[in-house]
Amino acid sequence: MLPLDVTPDFSAVTGNTLETVVGALLTIVLIASVASLIATAIIWAYGEANGYYQAAQKGKLGVLIALGAAALSGAGVVWINFLIHVGEQM
Repeated sequence: MLPLDVTPDFSAVTGNTLETVVGALLTIVLIASVASLIATAIIWAYGEANGYYQAAQKGKLGVLIALGAAALSGAGVVWINFLIHVGEQM
């Protein structure tokens, strides 16, 4: 297994290497997906509690999309680390 060189980092937004820029973008994506997960979970709960079934369905969809975005950003870490590792060997 490859070592994880890319990690979330707020201070790297103005970085000059690929690893720091990807780490900063990962941080932003993870924070946005957690915020959308919380917001859509609230919409889902409100819709279910008050009988607004269309809002509940949209909330469920939003929760799934937020979880997917978080999973894809985690998979992006592995993908970028793999590409960096392959690039160093060339």
